[in-house]
Amino acid sequence: MKEKIQKYGGFMASMVVPNLGAFIAWGLITAMFIATGWIPNERFAALVGPILVYLLPILIGYTAGHMIHGQRGGVMGALATMGTVVGTSIPMLLGAMIMGPLSAWVLKKFDEWMEPRMPVGFELLINNFSMGIIGTLLVLLGMVVIGPVVTAISNAFGSVVQWLVDIKLLPLVALIIEPAKVLFLNNALNIGVLAPLGAVASQETGRAIHFMLESNPGPGLGLLLAYTVAGKGMLKQSAPGAIIIHFLGGIHEIYFPYVLAHPIMILAMYAGAILANFWWVITDAGLVATPSPGSIFAYIAMTPKGWHFQVLMGVLIGAVASFLVGWVILKRFPVKEEEEVEEVVEA
Repeated sequence: MKEKIQKYGGFMASMVVPNLGAFIAWGLITAMFIATGWIPNERFAALVGPILVYLLPILIGYTAGHMIHGQRGGVMGALATMGTVVGTSIPMLLGAMIMGPLSAWVLKKFDEWMEPRMPVGFELLINNFSMGIIGTLLVLLGMVVIGPVVTAISNAFGSVVQWLVDIKLLPLVALIIEPAKVLFLNNALNIGVLAPLGAVASQETGRAIHFMLESNPGPGLGLLLAYTVAGKGMLKQSAPGAIIIHFLGGIHEIYFPYVLAHPIMILAMYAGAILANFWWVITDAGLVATPSPGSIFAYIAMTPKGWHFQVLMGVLIGAVASFLVGWVILKRFPVKEEEEVEEVVEA
């Protein structure tokens, strides 16, 4: 079981880790230049949306395809990913992780079948046209099938969150929110479900827990601290810088690749978020509005007078719980080093 988890984690890491620098660059641009950033700049902030919606999924699609079938697989993975990106209005990281390796595998199988049948002198023509034809079919598949399926998954997440809120099981909302967040569906849940519910609840009491269910910076802080202490390689080296962007800058998306690279770490996020939510439920804590971005400074600013202890203690509980569980996981199921990842991909 442990070996299977490590192999799966290695495969996921091989798609995400090589692109970690691009995620960090996007996080820095977002933290600095959006309207609520450190140095707001409307022109530079225009980079935020296209990088998230187009560049990051295509990079993951290319990387996934390349590790399956080299350069041809990488180009095919990027091409097929574009279909999922255009086929929906949400960030398509999950679509890239599906279409990248799938499309490269299809092309690899065709190339293996074609190799002994290749007419001499027609290699360039057949290679280019085969990629073009297969790529066209897979782009259309991504656009009309994979994109809508991922969108349906996003909508299902929102419906389940709404249901859990309605039946007053607020701590368990984290079971849906946390995996949805690392697939970059966080804004859809926060803006589409939690913020409207919080707006209604806050009219009665002046505060609402709904504003904290998705935006809590504590669990992400604990996760990155666990990587800083017990991680390996690039994930360990980049985690301290990511902490600044996440906890102080409020750009939670910066830690999502750290979960995608080692999916079992979602358990650490569960631990931190559920315990923090439970604390807030029993103390009746809440914010006056959505903290945007979700930094610790925004939390302090949006906390009602006299409620800072309850709110900030929830952030601390989330960070400590996430760190402890994450530390145990990284010791028990360490992230594979780059050389080990390459062996898994070849296998």
